[in-house]
Amino acid sequence: MDENALVSRLKAGDLDAFRGLVDQYQNRVINTCFGFLKNKQDAEDTAQEVFIEVYRSIADFREDAKLSTWIYRIAVTKSLDLIRKKNRKRRMGSIQKKLGLKAEIEEAPAPMSNGPENRLERRERAGILKQAMDSLPDTQKVAITLSKYEGFKSQEISEIMSISVSAVEALIHRAKANLRKKLYRYYSSHLKT
Repeated sequence: MDENALVSRLKAGDLDAFRGLVDQYQNRVINTCFGFLKNKQDAEDTAQEVFIEVYRSIADFREDAKLSTWIYRIAVTKSLDLIRKKNRKRRMGSIQKKLGLKAEIEEAPAPMSNGPENRLERRERAGILKQAMDSLPDTQKVAITLSKYEGFKSQEISEIMSISVSAVEALIHRAKANLRKKLYRYYSSHLKT
């Protein structure tokens, strides 16, 4: 079925067409969300919210972009919204703790790894990279995540983000430069012998 026919069926409230849409895009949407959230459960929950939003908003879909682009745009927005919400919650918890309004929460110790040393190093590096990625401005984080982790081409990213291809390429370039600086600073300060 071509996209126009699918959109028409979706706008008519055809549940079979919606189930087909979910089957077709579910894994990609979960992967896109996971690229931002780095948590499987959060990614699956957010993907579910994405499809609820698609179902509710399909009547407003103007068809000036591809349906898949519109769906990925919703996925990126929902993922960033969850990140912002968690960051606000974390900040509020920290403020409450400092003001004595909230009892300190005991943190569980990190589980011991039984794997080899290089597995631990990989985990550490992934954590350091995640920290550096999280510190990027949202637009840079979105562009580089969609490009490097999700495998979207610059044209697709420009449609998802509603910006020009050259703006996408500039964001990716700046994101790489910022990551290089942050990682260089980290490793130069932590690996001095």
